[in-house]
Amino acid sequence: MSDELRSAELLSLIGLADFVRLAETYGGRRLYVPASGDDTALVRSLGAAAAQKLARRYSGSYIRVPLARELRARQYRANGASNGEIAGRLGITETGVDKLFRRMPDKPVKGSHDPRQADLFSSN
Repeated sequence: MSDELRSAELLSLIGLADFVRLAETYGGRRLYVPASGDDTALVRSLGAAAAQKLARRYSGSYIRVPLARELRARQYRANGASNGEIAGRLGITETGVDKLFRRMPDKPVKGSHDPRQADLFSSN
């Protein structure tokens, strides 16, 4: 299964916030998903609800957790992170972040996720 398909499957299963947390914690590695969600490292890192969803789907098997750098970079940018902060969180250089955003067809806007944020340069 390709990283894109794996990412899409995991994203639809556990949602964006938990998927980002999964990729931050286990990205690039194989992860054993225990049948029981009781006080495991997975529960401690993702929370009981997400761990339980993973256990229902992948119980007793290993999954390859994608790095999901593009998705994570988009999420970090939407939350207002600078390229330097994004680089640190992704484990790449700032130049790598620049290249990542340059390759995106619809580059995310910094701080674009919060509807409470006022537009300081509104034309109204």
